[in-house]
Amino acid sequence: MTNMGNNILYVMGIVAGLWLARNVHEIFLGLPDEAAQGAIYRILFFHLPSWFTCFTAFLLAGVSSILYLTKKNLVYDTFAVSAVEVGTVFTVVGLTTGSIWARIIWGIWWTWDPRLTWALITCIIYAGYLMLRRAIDDPTARAKNSAVLCIFAFASVVITYKAIDWWRTQHPGAVLSFRTGGGRMDPAMESILYQNFFALLLLTSVLVVLRMRQEAMSREIEGLRRHAHAL
Repeated sequence: MTNMGNNILYVMGIVAGLWLARNVHEIFLGLPDEAAQGAIYRILFFHLPSWFTCFTAFLLAGVSSILYLTKKNLVYDTFAVSAVEVGTVFTVVGLTTGSIWARIIWGIWWTWDPRLTWALITCIIYAGYLMLRRAIDDPTARAKNSAVLCIFAFASVVITYKAIDWWRTQHPGAVLSFRTGGGRMDPAMESILYQNFFALLLLTSVLVVLRMRQEAMSREIEGLRRHAHAL
C-alpha cells in the first residue's frame, strides 16, 4: 500500500476512534435513563450497531464471493475472508451484549428464542467458513469452496434479521423507525444509535483493509513456500 493509502487508513482510524469516543460520552452522559429499563438500556447502542455491522460485512462478503466465482480474481476472495473475520467478531459482540442485557431484564443469560437461536447459528456458520479455509491447502479450491459456503451462509443472516417478524416470542420487537411496526425509540436515542453504527462501520472498513493486507502477504508467503518445495 502506498504512503497515501496508509495515511488515509490512519485518518479513517483516528476519525472512527474519535467518533466512537464522542458517542460513548453522549450515551453515558448525554442521554437519560430509559423509563422501563433504567441504565442497562444503554447497551442497546452497542448491541444493535454490532448486528448492523456484522450483517453489512456478511452481505459484502457474499457479494465479493459471487464476484470471485464469476471473475476468478483472488482479490475478491481476500476481501470476503477479511469481511467475514471482522463480521464474526461483531457477531460475538452482539451475542455477548445481548446476553448481558437479558441477564438484567429477563433474569437469564440465554433462552432459545428464534432470534437468539438463529443469531447463534449464524455465528457458528461463519466460524465454520473460517475453519473450512484452514482445512483446504490449495488456494484455488479454498477460494472456490469458501465462496460457495459464504453465499449460502447469508441465508442465515436474512433469517436472523427477519426472525422477530416471523416468530413473535420473547425477543423484543422492532424499535427503529425504518422497521415495519417500529418507531418506538426516542428520536435523540435513535440518532445516537445510527451514529454509533456508522462509527463502527468506519472502524470495520479500517480493520478489513488491514486484514486484506495480511491475507495478501500470507498468500504470497504461501506461494513462495510452494515454489521452494517444488524446487
